[in-house]
Amino acid sequence: MKVDLFDFDLPEELIAQVPLVNRSDSRLMILNKQTGEIKHEIFKDITDHFQAGDCLVLNDTKVLPARLFGSKEETGANVEVLLLKQVEGDRWETLVKPAKRIKEGTKITFGDGRLTAICVGTSDHGGRTLDFGYDGIFYEVLDTLGEMPLPPYIKEQLEDRDRYQTVFARERGSAAAPTAGLHFTESLLNELRDKGVDIAFITLHVGLGTFRPVSVNDINEHEMHAEFYQMTEETAQLLNRVRDQGGRIISVGTTSTRTLETIASAHDGKFAQASGWTNIFIYPGYQFKAIDGMITNFHLPKSTLIMLISALAGRENVLRAYEKAVAEKYRFFSFGDAMLIV
Repeated sequence: MKVDLFDFDLPEELIAQVPLVNRSDSRLMILNKQTGEIKHEIFKDITDHFQAGDCLVLNDTKVLPARLFGSKEETGANVEVLLLKQVEGDRWETLVKPAKRIKEGTKITFGDGRLTAICVGTSDHGGRTLDFGYDGIFYEVLDTLGEMPLPPYIKEQLEDRDRYQTVFARERGSAAAPTAGLHFTESLLNELRDKGVDIAFITLHVGLGTFRPVSVNDINEHEMHAEFYQMTEETAQLLNRVRDQGGRIISVGTTSTRTLETIASAHDGKFAQASGWTNIFIYPGYQFKAIDGMITNFHLPKSTLIMLISALAGRENVLRAYEKAVAEKYRFFSFGDAMLIV
């Protein structure tokens, strides 16, 4: 299956640069995965598509202010570091720019020396393993010196860093936001609860895969970067109960979907307390075991994300919906509008 099958024309002006003032004022496209029928609504009305006994699954990962700007101690040359994954203790996998300047043994300083790092390993595509040094608590230092790691297609400065954070974020460790969850407010979640909808939380820390495009022609040759996930016993029991009682499981975002499908695939379609690393790659032909529908944003052409939703709703249905989204001037990507696939 060729990557070009998932291409479409996207005018650059449709890439949302800033979040809306009110999270739930985004537009919402409803896509029927069986018929391909499309409807246009507003996100705050999404409660109309849920019923008592359904379960909404959210990724509660919290984005770190993971972008750091420092300088090489020896030369003073500017260096940009993006934290990706905590290996152990104060050792992290990172992306560094310009990577060619950072070799093993290179020391980087940030914030007048409040934070330092020594390169202890190198890998492809700008990957560097860094050991950090500091006084006090690492995450407090990071809160002071770090910036939110906005995707490269967002050129505008983010005035309020909480707008790249979901209202339910609590498990810190992500290098990017689970953006489908950005549309929810506490009041909207409470509306769903009042309607008898269960709200469940899983965690997947978004990592390197988010920043790497598909660079092969045949998608079967693409390898996903592993990301850490976890599901509690409480969530597993809730999801099993919903499934046994005939309720629908609706995931919010591709990260929640990949976590649920990873766990269900390992437990014969059931859910269980679990944690680990997943590199599951979902594309057309995949048989879903965990979800009945999903909420997602509008994604990059030829990305693994559009491949995932094509597996759920059908490639032709998805590309037709995206063509309609472009014609109707929907807002795309992280701060853009949403789609409900049911």
